[in-house]
Order: sequence, then structure tokens, then C-alpha cells
Amino acid sequence: MLTFLIILIALAIILVAIIKFDIHPFLALFVGAILYGLMMRMPADLIVKSISEGFGGVMGSVGLLILLGIILGTFLEKTGGAMVIAEKVLKWVGEKSVNLSLMVSSWVLSIPVFGDSTIIMMNPIAKSLSAKSKISYAATIIAVSLGAMASHSLVPPTPGPIAAAGILGADLGRVIFYGGLVSLITLIPLIFFVNRWVSKIPLTPQLITEEKTLSPKERPSFFSSLLPVLVPLFLIILASIANYPSKPMGEGSVVKAIQFIGTPVIALLIGAILSFTLPKKFDRKLLSSSGWIGESILLAAPVILITGAGAVFGKMLQNSGVGDLVTSTMSDANWGIFLPFLIAFALKTAQGSTTVAMITTASIIAPIMGPLGLDSETMKVFTTVAIGAGALAISHANDSGFWVVTQLSGMTTKQGNLSHSLGTIIAGVTSIVLIYILSLIVA
Repeated sequence: MLTFLIILIALAIILVAIIKFDIHPFLALFVGAILYGLMMRMPADLIVKSISEGFGGVMGSVGLLILLGIILGTFLEKTGGAMVIAEKVLKWVGEKSVNLSLMVSSWVLSIPVFGDSTIIMMNPIAKSLSAKSKISYAATIIAVSLGAMASHSLVPPTPGPIAAAGILGADLGRVIFYGGLVSLITLIPLIFFVNRWVSKIPLTPQLITEEKTLSPKERPSFFSSLLPVLVPLFLIILASIANYPSKPMGEGSVVKAIQFIGTPVIALLIGAILSFTLPKKFDRKLLSSSGWIGESILLAAPVILITGAGAVFGKMLQNSGVGDLVTSTMSDANWGIFLPFLIAFALKTAQGSTTVAMITTASIIAPIMGPLGLDSETMKVFTTVAIGAGALAISHANDSGFWVVTQLSGMTTKQGNLSHSLGTIIAGVTSIVLIYILSLIVA
């Protein structure tokens, strides 16, 4: 009981530091991990060892993936390629199904681009389609936000799922497949929610002159825009198939080449290089420290540092012997896949950041996956996706995404809670139910 109490105290210190005192999550997680080690009376050399092993280990496996994913998303966003993809999806689905079009477009965009950025980029389309079709602006903007949230939490290469998969040692190709499958099916109840409930919220868009956007001639083609996203996903999934124990593709030199280029870091590097072809007039300054690469590194640095600090906390838990404690106290309990979901759900609701919730939860769960029966290769994948499902909800006043939605659309806080926040709960619960069913079928 004392150990569990110390863990709760350490988590409380971390959350209060982030929420109450607005301390950066990296510092809160890092100091919280050290305080936990001191409270557990761990030897000084073991605390230092936990710091170096935790931070160094996750940097080698995850840090580059996060950076390359953000570089890809930055080039896609700034060249207008993201908007090209969105407009093409809208054309395919049709303006008669406005909300579905917007939701699917946002789902696609949020795979390589941050959720908040997707909402900001899609807002002008949501606003204009609301005015044209006489549909409540609340419905169109919430269709965008929920579509973005679904893939942002569940489908790599967004930072949260990549970090969680790296910490847990889950196969990234299978995380992409099952995360994509779960998040797509989750859109079904979400579109019903938007059409039947959110559309009744009266909200009229205030049409003003939008900022200058890139003209169609300045944007890349649809095929060029999609290539940096699809190629790495395809390579990672292909390598995942090649790595199956049954060796379905054989063991020749071609398979070894597929396994190499399908390694997540190589696949995402290829995707990032392909994104360099998107600008109509390429300027090598874009690759400089003051260009888009420099901006990407600035965006990636906090996420990478938070991931490293979360890994330090996880390694501290592991080296303190918490796994043995869980084995002795939870041997008869059947928490299974629901424990990582509930921890991520609680952390996201408490502190607002999806990425922080996923990284922290993965760090807590990693040392106790064996006792929970989640240490098989398949269950590592489902655990990663379950953490993403928990980190979907609840998006409310402490989440930047909540304020992006309400401030862009002019919603009141109450309207935001009844639409965006409630929608994230539906998304999270639907996702974990689907994950549980899949785990029974596949595992």
C-alpha cells in the first residue's frame, strides 16, 4: 500500500505542477521521477542509472521518429498539400454529405499533421460549407475536430502513438493498421452524434475576409501531396508483414531490403525527403536552421523531451520493483486492456495534453505489462492503441484543442462541452470497446 501511495503522490505532484503552476511537462515529469526514486529510497546510483537508461533508451528508438513525422507534417501544411488532400476528399464524398466529408478529411490530415493545426486549416472550409449548405456551423466544426482527434490519438506518425509504441516495444506497422481500423470505425457513431445532436446547436458562421492562402497553381498536386504520407505507411506495414515469425515473404535479399526501408526511422526519413519535393519553387534555405526544418525542430523538441522524461519515470518505476508488487497484488484481478485505457483517460482529462497522457501512461504500464498479461507482441499493439483511446477523452477547458474549436467558431464554453467534449467521450469509449473485441479475436 505504501508503494502505491508513493506512486499516487508522485503522479499528483506531476499533475499539480503542470495544471496548477503551469510548469512545463518535461520538468514536471523529470523532477517527479527523481522525487519518486527518493521517496522509494532507491540507491543514488540506481536513480542516476534509471535517468540515463530511461532517457537514452527512448531517444534512440523514438526521438528521430517524432522529429521526422513533424518535418513531414510541416512541409505538407506550409506548401498547401494538406489543403489539397482535404479538398479532394471533400470532392469525393460530396458536399451533400458535408459533415462526413469534413470528418473524413480531418481524419486523413491528422495522421501527419498535429490535431490543432488540422482544425485551424480546415476551419475556413467548415465555415464556408456551413454557410452554403445552411447547416449549423457547430456541426461542421465539430465534425472537423472529432475527425482530427480520432487519428491524432490512434494512428502514427503523430507523436503520441509513436512515443507510446516505442516505450512499449509495439510493432509500429501493426499499430498503424489497428489504430487506423479502430479510429475509422469510431467515426461511425461520431457522425451520428454530429448529425443528430450537434447540428441542433444554433451557430451561424461570421464570414470575414480570410488570410491570403496559396492559389491552386502554387500548391502541389494531389498525388504529390499524398505520396509523403502513404509511402512510409506502406513501407512500415510491408516490413511488418515481412517480419512475421512465419516468414510469409521468405528470407531473400529483397525481403532484407524491405525490412530495412520499412524500419520506421528509414520509412519516415523517405517520407520527409519526399515532402521536400512539395514546394513549387524549392529554396534550399527551407532546409536551414531558420527555414521549415528549423521550425520543425523547434516544434519537435518539447515533444521529444517530454517523451524522454516520461521514459525516465517509467524506468524509475521499473527499477523500484513495482512490477513484482503488481504481480503479488493484482494476480487475481483481470484489469487487462482496460487499465492502460483508464490511466490515459484520467491523465488526459486531468491535464489536457493527449501526447503527455500517452507518454506518461505508456511509461507507467511498461514495467507491469507481464503481470497484466499484456506482454505478448499482439497485446503490446493493442495496449498502445488502448492508451490512444484513453487519451482521446475528455477534451475540455484544459486542452488547447478545446479552445481552438470554441474560439475559431465563436462557441460558448457550454456549447463546446456539449459538442466537442461529449464527442471525445463517445470516441474514447467506442474505441476501447472495439479494441477489446479485436483483442479477443486476434490475440
